[in-house]
Amino acid sequence: MTIDRDWTLDQIYAGPTGDVRWAALGPEDGPPVVLVHGTPFSSYVWRGVARALSRDHRVYVWDLPGYGTSEMRSGQDVTLAAQARVLTDLLAHWGLDEPAVIAHDFGGCVALRAHLLHGARYERLAVVDPVALAPWGSPAYRLLGENADVFSRLPPALHEALVREYVSSASHRGLHPAVLDRLVEPWCTPEGRPAFYRQIEQNDQRFTDEVQGRYGELALPVLICWGTEDTWIPVERGHELAKLIPGAELRLIEGAGHLVQEDAPAELTGGLLRFLRTGR
Repeated sequence: MTIDRDWTLDQIYAGPTGDVRWAALGPEDGPPVVLVHGTPFSSYVWRGVARALSRDHRVYVWDLPGYGTSEMRSGQDVTLAAQARVLTDLLAHWGLDEPAVIAHDFGGCVALRAHLLHGARYERLAVVDPVALAPWGSPAYRLLGENADVFSRLPPALHEALVREYVSSASHRGLHPAVLDRLVEPWCTPEGRPAFYRQIEQNDQRFTDEVQGRYGELALPVLICWGTEDTWIPVERGHELAKLIPGAELRLIEGAGHLVQEDAPAELTGGLLRFLRTGR
């Protein structure tokens, strides 16, 4: 487990939906890899994987607008549609023609939308417990989204307790207290409290409905990793997704929950390194 209290994103991209904090690790001439996080997380969940990959690759990490250390503000568009456009713009900003892309949770939908709807080109794509198939959204997720105006008025202490419980449930093996603190922290500031409910309220199934019928068009190496103990998105969805993508490989990670990066970092990193080197 890597706690990495010094994880920082030292660059800023002024995007159309807010400033994006990002960083690049590894040799400048290394093969490029872009990591995309999901909700309610940030690039911090990729810290261990990013450090490992950066030995031989140029690794790009970023906090999506409305998440982590990136800009959070009232009226901000943080839909999956907007995030896919931001990813497409970032690839152009970084000068990346065909990077490898690795995406977790609804970052999977973001990466798929960018590729299928906006023409973003990837050399290969790995998705980890992705939001990709309908129906999705746990009962708790739907409850929060449908009542965002009510939950956003919770006192700060109750809000923090709710976020801690929610984030904790993404891990099967349990999160180190310092890791949980770091994941929860962005959502407990004056800007972060309303941002937490905003991002849930704005996202729903239509954003995967728009691309789900096109997964058969994917013509690149695709790896699907899935924690067998994921209670947010059951592992059966991994099997379904693998059948829809030509040539996709499904790799099950035993004993890991939705946050595979925290529950089984070595196994996940090893599988991703192999995929980047061989396509399998």
